[in-house]
Amino acid sequence: MYSLLFKSFFRTKIFLISLVLLMSIGVISILIGKQYLVKQEKTIVAAQEFQDQSIKRNVEYHNDDLGLLLYYLRFTLINKPENINAISIGQSDVNPLLQTVTIRGLEGQKYDTDFENPSLLMSGNLDLGFVIIYLFPLILIAMTFNLYSEEKELGTWKILAAQTSKKASFLFKKLIVRILFVFAVLVLLLFMASAILQIPLNQNFWAIFLQSILYLCFWSALCLWMVSLLKSSSFNALALISIWVVLTILIPAIVNNYVINTYQVPEALDAMVEQRDGYHEKWDLEKDATMTGFLEAYPQFAKYSVPEDEFSWIWYYGMQHMGDLAAEGTSKEMMEKVMKRNTVSENIAFFIPTMHAQLSFNSLAGTDMISHLEFLKALSKFHEDLRLGFYTKVFDKKSADSLNWKNHEAKFYATKQDFSWLHLMLPTLIITMIIGVFGAINLQRL
Repeated sequence: MYSLLFKSFFRTKIFLISLVLLMSIGVISILIGKQYLVKQEKTIVAAQEFQDQSIKRNVEYHNDDLGLLLYYLRFTLINKPENINAISIGQSDVNPLLQTVTIRGLEGQKYDTDFENPSLLMSGNLDLGFVIIYLFPLILIAMTFNLYSEEKELGTWKILAAQTSKKASFLFKKLIVRILFVFAVLVLLLFMASAILQIPLNQNFWAIFLQSILYLCFWSALCLWMVSLLKSSSFNALALISIWVVLTILIPAIVNNYVINTYQVPEALDAMVEQRDGYHEKWDLEKDATMTGFLEAYPQFAKYSVPEDEFSWIWYYGMQHMGDLAAEGTSKEMMEKVMKRNTVSENIAFFIPTMHAQLSFNSLAGTDMISHLEFLKALSKFHEDLRLGFYTKVFDKKSADSLNWKNHEAKFYATKQDFSWLHLMLPTLIITMIIGVFGAINLQRL
């Protein structure tokens, strides 16, 4: 039976159109992912070269004044993308993969980002994750919406029904043939992505692999349920397309609007302005007002004197740090509210397989907002280590030649990608099983 069904399916136009469409767009999405990785690699190399050249050039001109030299020098922390990022680019096209900072106030530098063409950001990236979430369900719908209704409308169903006592089994086998075809293309594209993008077959790759399979199982169960209602082809097509629009576009937009308005995040600009105000107002105050707060944070520098009648670097960098402290509350508030947005979105996504798949892909690829917030936390630690490492030498009035600048090359941040298999798979699996059971029960009416 299956061999005949496969042969019949392979002779249809929908098979050829679906194969060409899925493979062509799938390969294009993989190549776009490859371009993304190449672009990021070039950016990283350019940043490393710039930092080396900048240090050499500035040391030559400001060798005797280390405090002035460090006013200009920028040091880079790089969140080097894993190759698996290219499957689901997520928010990494708007969140910078590297940050260059001076040892001055951090809040004014933390939210600097790359310049991008706004039209490109608006359209987004056609990565493989996008193809799986949006295109594959449409192909499934196109191949399955009229499994029963076409036979009924063409008048061939009575002939088929007379030849078999297991009518539900026949429809189910027709559905399985089409589902297996879509799954075969999906598996092929994922392994092509692994080969072309040089993605290691680690647990993150297999998690994306299984999440993709489970996501298409959900849509397969949905198509089975719709066919089991025994409605007309036009009704099935309209209903399934409407469900696709609701699940992939409407509900995510509503959830996004809800979390944005419920957890309104203070602008990053607010933190930057507070940092600048907190720093600039110190120019008009007694130096003791600045140094008291600075030495409370870093009592190890209490041994250095601060002349009242002349400029000193300990006072200047103390002002910079006090500016960061002035913006600390706003910065923490912003981080907390972004975390709340993400938590609420994830909780709602438990009941929306399309959202759950998208968030899972981004999380497994390390391109979600949580990964970026972890990078910003690492940047704060990186910045503090830089400052404390340089402060003593600046305050001791060391020359630039006294430092080993080879120790201050661009640094790399290691992304942590822990996840729970149960949290990843269970929500979509439960919904799929419930819909599948209802569909199977309905088919028994045939």
